[in-house]
Amino acid sequence: MTDASDTDPGYALAPDGSFTAPLTLAYPYSRTVGPTYGRFLTGLAEGRFVATVGSDGRVFVPPAEFDPTTGQALDQWVDIAAEGTVESWSWQPEPSDAQPLDHPFAWVLVRLDGADTALLHVCDVPDPGAMETGMRVRARFVDGADPGMGALECFEPIGDDAGNDGGDRS
Repeated sequence: MTDASDTDPGYALAPDGSFTAPLTLAYPYSRTVGPTYGRFLTGLAEGRFVATVGSDGRVFVPPAEFDPTTGQALDQWVDIAAEGTVESWSWQPEPSDAQPLDHPFAWVLVRLDGADTALLHVCDVPDPGAMETGMRVRARFVDGADPGMGALECFEPIGDDAGNDGGDRS
């Protein structure tokens, strides 16, 4: 029996010896999120961030379900700012259909003001020159969104870091 992969395997060996192969990463299933993440995702739909507080006072966003020190369930919640500082970033020059933005963007780890952990999401900037570790960003929420990560559209630069002009994003 012959299939398409026998005649066109989709991989290539370049003259320099490097190897490329297609990779499709997908999670074709759904699950319930439970009370901790449910509360966090509902907060996003309301245009705010909620976080859990550990026994040692650390503030976790995304929220931790259990205290990393004691192992006990966390039930203390606080609201935290929708602004923060970029701790690290990586450029995404060619987004796929499944990614949050349809034009190039930066993946960012943002430590929101009031949190002790960082949140991974995207930052809408025109090019990698507009990104910098330590820059200040603000969340941009989707009005009327259902609870879920889709309610947080992206982060965007604020203050002196907001100097991008929304230029060409192709």
